[in-house]
Amino acid sequence: MRLPPIVEPIESLSDAERARTVRHAALTGFGPVGQRRLAGARIGVIGAGGLGSSALLSLAAAGVGTIVLVDDDVVDLSNLHRQVIHGVGDVGRSKLDSAIESIHEISPETVVLARAVRLDAENAAELLEGCDVVLDGSDTMATRTAVAAACERLGIPLVWGTVQEWHAQLTVFWSAPPEGVEPIVMSDLHDPATAGEPPSCSAVGVLGALAIQVGAMMAAEAIKLVTGAGTTLLGRVVLVDGLGGRQREVALRPAARMPAVTA
Repeated sequence: MRLPPIVEPIESLSDAERARTVRHAALTGFGPVGQRRLAGARIGVIGAGGLGSSALLSLAAAGVGTIVLVDDDVVDLSNLHRQVIHGVGDVGRSKLDSAIESIHEISPETVVLARAVRLDAENAAELLEGCDVVLDGSDTMATRTAVAAACERLGIPLVWGTVQEWHAQLTVFWSAPPEGVEPIVMSDLHDPATAGEPPSCSAVGVLGALAIQVGAMMAAEAIKLVTGAGTTLLGRVVLVDGLGGRQREVALRPAARMPAVTA
């Protein structure tokens, strides 16, 4: 659904940034004001891995002003087929250090606030407070649950994607959307109490190109939320079948919740 922009535009761009992002100015429903909204945005990204890599590259190239990046891992050779923000020469390095270098090569004016910690239920809200939008590129249900709970508590829209083998899902959750719009949260799609832990990529594999595709789609959803352009995926889930070459969507509505039990 189409929503109003969530970030106020900054007063002006530098000459260099205006020239670098000039092709955005011609976009219908975007233009110079949309670009200045991106420059004023603070976007959280959880993980600089498969989804995070292409999302970060896309956000930086788009001209996002500030990225809060949370990751405590190092670059591994076996992950480079999908973690395209890193190179072979980065193996063994902190993903944060490698990602920041790549981001600044693309967008020197983007500020990266690096958080070299393991996000969990205890620190998630503190790490994400102040973000306009959050993108979750993590790969465990525990981390995803912590991110979703923090965003729900803080009222921050959450762009959520997951990739496994040849298949992917993508949607937007938001506990505090504009008036008249139904709140949708992660438990409306996956109940953490019953979802269980999905198999790891090392166990079942993952198509690198699909992870890159979905990460870029996540960045596009964040850009639309920031600028108010286009129609977001709030209330819809995109299902991607990479092997069959098909993509479809299903409606997502608030789940029926049991009333609290009183003594």
